[in-house]
Amino acid sequence: MYVSQPEAAEQLNWKNMVRPFQTSDTKRSLWQVVNTFVPFIILWIVMYLSLQVGYWLTLLLALPTAGMLVRIFIIQHDCGHGSFFKSRQANDRLGVVCGMLTLTPYYQWRKSHAVHHATAGNLARRDVHDVYTMTVREYNEAPLATRVRYRLYRNPITLFLILPLALFLVLYRFPGPLSRRKERLNVLWNDLALVIIVALVSLVIGFRPFLLVHLPVVIIASMVGTWLFFVQHQFEDTYWADGEEWDYATAALQGSSFYRLPKVLQWFTGNIGFHHIHHLSPRIPNYRLEECHQQNPELQNVSTLTLGSSLRTTFLSLWDEEAKKLVSFRTARRSARLTRVNAVG
Repeated sequence: MYVSQPEAAEQLNWKNMVRPFQTSDTKRSLWQVVNTFVPFIILWIVMYLSLQVGYWLTLLLALPTAGMLVRIFIIQHDCGHGSFFKSRQANDRLGVVCGMLTLTPYYQWRKSHAVHHATAGNLARRDVHDVYTMTVREYNEAPLATRVRYRLYRNPITLFLILPLALFLVLYRFPGPLSRRKERLNVLWNDLALVIIVALVSLVIGFRPFLLVHLPVVIIASMVGTWLFFVQHQFEDTYWADGEEWDYATAALQGSSFYRLPKVLQWFTGNIGFHHIHHLSPRIPNYRLEECHQQNPELQNVSTLTLGSSLRTTFLSLWDEEAKKLVSFRTARRSARLTRVNAVG
């Protein structure tokens, strides 16, 4: 059951609903920095020490360490929206520091992510920074080579293993298509900082131990981050509209899922599962998203996913403009076959 496309008065009402939660709390923000960065550093050191015990233990410890890295990315994400601290300068400084750990140039990512918020669910403005989605019609009319490339792209191995590693380890090392001077310099300084950090740590513990510890953390965190980004918009009853029909508030509430996770996973992912609230108002700090959701029943009437149900979204790859649903290649093929049979009949 979904919220219908809003009228202007209803949009104003939604703004009134989210406004009380748009103010950051400096104490809560600082505490989140402490309870995220400190455990990350401690766990990383323990991972290094565990190499003396057995690599199986190192890999086991990589799970919570990667969880902390995901949480650091959420803090960077809030800084990019200007919601973590009241001061823009404080947000930017912390965001740059986070970017050194998440392998993500802060200013470049902030700019591309703003485009994502401005275009999510708009068929006329599908951006390179999103999970690219073709419509059933576009796919059926595309040349064979294009369909093969798209199927390879939407394969789970590509989406959740190859692309995350390519993005964080390689693509983020270079300026993106939206980059101007500020973003290009940010990429350069971020790369330089990474070289210095890796060199210093390697001088202390050795390059091989560094890779044995940090590489699994990066792999797991990048896969989890990509999965969260995917499942928050790529679900069966998501929202896509073309051009002038697109509506910001409707895209936020219908095109973003409420990912109801177990409390421990909700903590590690910084409440980003309340993604419909976040897209409705990116100025709400992550630690106030749940509060906004709970205190506004009108905002709870959205697509809800759990860990189990979210797995079924993995193979949803095409937007069916007639059914207004995201469908799998198999479903699209079956529908096309039925259409041909009915046409012949």
